[in-house]
Amino acid sequence: MASSSLEWNKIAGAVLIGILAIKVIDIAGSKIYAPKHLEKPVVEIEGVEATPTESTQPAQQAEPEPIGPLLAAADPEAGKKAFSKCAVCHTADKGGANKVGPNLYGVVGNKKQHLEGFAYSGALAKVGGTWTYDDLNKFITAPSKYAPGTKMTFAGDRDAKDRANIIAYLRTQSDNPQPLP
Repeated sequence: MASSSLEWNKIAGAVLIGILAIKVIDIAGSKIYAPKHLEKPVVEIEGVEATPTESTQPAQQAEPEPIGPLLAAADPEAGKKAFSKCAVCHTADKGGANKVGPNLYGVVGNKKQHLEGFAYSGALAKVGGTWTYDDLNKFITAPSKYAPGTKMTFAGDRDAKDRANIIAYLRTQSDNPQPLP
């Protein structure tokens, strides 16, 4: 009976030494191979912004600059080119299919959830109303700030001229384009 308990003590000791060895290796390894946090992504994909972190996120304006004056000089053709980053998830052609995001044909001046049968997030329902030029500007600047909880994962477009061009392009994608402000 005495040799049996001695065997169990050896087994328990071996297990404890193994656990201690793993913990020492873990601590030593994390000191030797500490991860380095990058200031910018190693690979940048054209048309997609990295999600900003606290350390890389610049101080943001409370509100984007007014879009009205920029729309006067906006270029719908340049907006069509800039829309290519939106085209990953959206179409803007009359009768175009929905993708991950809804078709945006006729969106300017239309209600926020303008397509029947599309599964919008509840965030837009909370915002309500219609897509005015100002609302589109705010949404494209920072979708998650404009409609917290939105399913739209796009980080936003900080370039006011690009936003104005995109909005001018979307304005042309309608049977009845809204008058400019």
